[in-house]
Amino acid sequence: MRYVSFIHRDDAGHGVSFPDFPGCVSIGDTVDDAVRHGSRALAFHVEGLLQEGEPIPAPRTINAIKADPELADWRRGADIALIPLLLDRGSSRRVNVSLDRRLLKTIDDKAKRRGMTRSASLATAARDEIEGM
Repeated sequence: MRYVSFIHRDDAGHGVSFPDFPGCVSIGDTVDDAVRHGSRALAFHVEGLLQEGEPIPAPRTINAIKADPELADWRRGADIALIPLLLDRGSSRRVNVSLDRRLLKTIDDKAKRRGMTRSASLATAARDEIEGM
């Protein structure tokens, strides 16, 4: 699922907010950083709602957001981006993949430096790639 976000530029950087989730905000130095951080903020916000037993709204379309008169001031001057909601489902599945030996060594070295397992490192890299799409 992807949710509409507003991206505003100010002296602090690029701020991201979500009309479907008032109060869910993030910032980044660049638009790309803002989108990446926004995806993480969105997941964190939704995970909190789920823990509280609150309903998660279905994503509205860009046209629906643009047509909502209550959002006119909020979206003024904003760029619009669709940001993916990537929730950890809490269960892993073993898969087999083939990787170049040197690439695998590089992945393992980086994971070790970050105090992560190979699987966690690959999952993080995959999420980062998907969030940047």
